Amino acid sequence: MATTRATHEAKTPCKKCPLRGLPHFREFAADELEFVEVFKTGELAIDAGSTILVEGSHSAHLFTVLTGWGFRYKMLEDGRRQILNYVLPGDLIGLQGTVMGEMQHSVEALSPITLCVFERNKLMTLYNKHASLAFDLTWIAAREERILDEHLLSIGRRSALERAAYLLAYLYQRASALKLFNGRSFLPITQQHIADTLGLSIVHTNKTLKKLASRGFIRWQERGCDVLDGQALAGLAEWEGLGEGKRPFI
Repeated sequence: MATTRATHEAKTPCKKCPLRGLPHFREFAADELEFVEVFKTGELAIDAGSTILVEGSHSAHLFTVLTGWGFRYKMLEDGRRQILNYVLPGDLIGLQGTVMGEMQHSVEALSPITLCVFERNKLMTLYNKHASLAFDLTWIAAREERILDEHLLSIGRRSALERAAYLLAYLYQRASALKLFNGRSFLPITQQHIADTLGLSIVHTNKTLKKLASRGFIRWQERGCDVLDGQALAGLAEWEGLGEGKRPFI
């Protein structure tokens, strides 16, 4: 399970949430913000590589990513891993376990990550009294389905080179919208993460990334890569991009 440090005493007030200042997210109405401040019970700081939620587990909480990167995944009994998607600031974690009773996948921290913590037993109050926030949860779930559709298309029909280009373009666009880059477009993922996302061997992944690097699209680093031309990556994958305006978060 996760190596966590409770930071309830250093709780970020929702009114001063750093995500609210990003044009990527819609603004809260006054009553919505007041409810979310009560809904939130604290924060958790989690170390990179720690497991946040485990498949089959029950949790009394759900979480919003405040800072950092993570990923959702499933494991086979022999240890083979399939990464399903990546979670970034503003993404909700644990809704599946809240609604269905237990998690159908696991979640791991890719970098040091801070989570806003919400009590599961207050979720019905959100549905009963805040229809706009309830719609936001529906929107978030529908968006995740749309992203997984694109990931499935990539694994099923794109070539290895196109798959890698799509994944890096997708992460690049998401991180850009959240203003996560500081002077360089660095994605903190290893070649093993890419292999486990694309369903390729590590050897095939390495050869594929070298081809992208030779075209000047990326520059591979020890524990991640610099995206040099995100538009060219999207073009190679024939991917039209995220194509979303302002999005909600809880």
